[in-house]
Amino acid sequence: MTNVPGIFGSDVFNESVMRERLPKVTYKQLKKTIEDGVPLNIELANVVANAMKDWAVEKGCTHFTHWFQPMTGITAEKHDSFITPADDGHVIMEFSGKELIKGEPDASSFPSGGLRCTFEARGYTAWDPTSYAFIKAGTLCIPTAFCSYGGEALDKKTPLLRSVDAINKATLRILRLFGSDATRVIANAGPEQEYFLIDREMYSHRKDLIFAGRTLFGAPAPKGQELDDHYFGTIKTRVAAYMKDIDEQLWRLGIYAKTKHNEAAPSQHELAPIYNTVNIATDHNQLTMEIMKRTARKHNFKCLLHEKPFEGINGSGKHCNWSLSTNTGVNLLNPGKTPAENAQFLLVLAAIIKAVNKHQDILRACVATAGNDHRLGASEAPPAIISIFLGDELTDILRSIVEGTKYEGKRVEMEIGVDVLPHFTKDTTDRNRTSPFAFTGNKFEFRMPGSRLSVGGPNTVINTIVAEAFDEFAEVLEKADNFQDALDDLIKKTIKENSNIIFNGNGYSDEWCQEAEKRGLLNLRTTPDAIPFFEAPENIAMFEKYGVYTETELHSRVEILLDEYCKTLSIEANTMIDMAKKDILPAVASYIKELASTAELAKTCGADVSFETDMVKRLSELSAKMYKNLGELENAHYAAMGFTDVKEQANFYRDIVIPAMNELRAPADEIESLVGEKYWPYPTYGALLFYVK
Repeated sequence: MTNVPGIFGSDVFNESVMRERLPKVTYKQLKKTIEDGVPLNIELANVVANAMKDWAVEKGCTHFTHWFQPMTGITAEKHDSFITPADDGHVIMEFSGKELIKGEPDASSFPSGGLRCTFEARGYTAWDPTSYAFIKAGTLCIPTAFCSYGGEALDKKTPLLRSVDAINKATLRILRLFGSDATRVIANAGPEQEYFLIDREMYSHRKDLIFAGRTLFGAPAPKGQELDDHYFGTIKTRVAAYMKDIDEQLWRLGIYAKTKHNEAAPSQHELAPIYNTVNIATDHNQLTMEIMKRTARKHNFKCLLHEKPFEGINGSGKHCNWSLSTNTGVNLLNPGKTPAENAQFLLVLAAIIKAVNKHQDILRACVATAGNDHRLGASEAPPAIISIFLGDELTDILRSIVEGTKYEGKRVEMEIGVDVLPHFTKDTTDRNRTSPFAFTGNKFEFRMPGSRLSVGGPNTVINTIVAEAFDEFAEVLEKADNFQDALDDLIKKTIKENSNIIFNGNGYSDEWCQEAEKRGLLNLRTTPDAIPFFEAPENIAMFEKYGVYTETELHSRVEILLDEYCKTLSIEANTMIDMAKKDILPAVASYIKELASTAELAKTCGADVSFETDMVKRLSELSAKMYKNLGELENAHYAAMGFTDVKEQANFYRDIVIPAMNELRAPADEIESLVGEKYWPYPTYGALLFYVK
């Protein structure tokens, strides 16, 4: 592969393809339709559909699919061929505007949280023309939204598109006050994707990885990540070949795969793209995860996207870099070099600080999963407490503004809109890996999402809460008699009232937990703690105000997310029970029998049998403890299945089942460290994590 520009976007029905294949009038009409956000008329849709079909068929496609993102967190598709019967018994290849615009997959088996009845099982897909169609595995894929028979959103894309509209309108109100000639504001995202690669053959012998995506048992390997010798280290040949394959596939799909490297944990890696609009970035990240998993099989790997596949080493996150820009090319999170830009930046910054502080509950809730609960709070993952990292320089500037004092750190006296802020470099900001929400020079990095999570949810929340803050600011400033004075007062007041959310220190320390509580910050440690906040009256009111979620849709999300939490833990508990009964206890019994037989033989020779005796005693004690804990987990899991209220069930899994799982794991992991290697039924952490030649 030598011609990257030549292959980039070659499997995408993008701007250049549309300009080439659509009549000029049609192309202009389509662009206007997309920019204005109005539905396509059927005549225009027919022309676009025919051109799209011809292009796809020339590239070997026989089918098309409406590619959508249901509440499962992964993508879905139903394939239909282009064939249409001809009068002479043959077929022709056709694709109509109606087929392009709307589809009707059966929605009966997708999570709906009560949004549909059995007799209303139909779901509808609607083309999203703001995200280009693409070819995947010989099929034309058309990005779509997905809704129920009654029109409620059943997917991740629909609320995200609604939030994009909300942030655009609210931000433009602010920009007009500063005399900007921008007509559109774009929310951008760049999700960094972390993942593990393990050998597929070893994976196939781990029931826990197969069924749960993470190891439910496993003693630490002799070596972990303590030497930091994997992070940014030389990429091994087999992994490099996999990464090269991934890059080429992503580039063909127009995905800006930019950076790849080894991550901190052994066998952990990262892929980071260049920024794109939040909608397209979300679509691209879903495709990236799919291609990572599919390509791994080709290279005899298994790609693990679980948030915490191995105990005791780093989990995998998806740092979501978020920013706002205008269609005039201005990054609203760039401090700028002129007084007017400084004031605008400070107002935008103040709005984001206020939004994060006010809605820390749903920021935590939007990343809450059973897997992410294991990841948050250790090994470079941020804690469950939401806070904002600004860096010392910017924090000192904000303090000077509030106190009305000179900013002594650099060059200038701060008076909003008069003097020029020092130019911030990235080196003076992002130096804290424990921060959930960090300013990194010209963007914010939301570090709490887990590696499997669709970034559609977090971006929907960020867009909406910031839109609310902008509108509240606009209400004040639009009514002001003196704009400059009102701006000055508003920034000072906002920073002063929300400084409790700003924290530049160690998010892992016990002192921070105590300090955060004093500041009134929430510490929502688990998914059942966080998810119900979506139903808080003030959050429902905000989402409904901006048309992002209806109250019914929010209730459905709570139902779906808690149900997923319970089902995830049910699968994990069942898997642990199965592994303990069928594999681990029989394995240790066999080893005990071997030791006992050896001891008997050794005694007849007058040999010292202290090793065998001590090991038999220790392993028998641990086996008995494990067997007892196994019974307690079985009882707890059985009791959990009896709940009919999903919130009560989720709380029971958190409070009773998870501790029982931990109690079962503890003696099993100790047994693993004692049993002879040939007796142990599974590949160990050492084998799984240090397999690559």
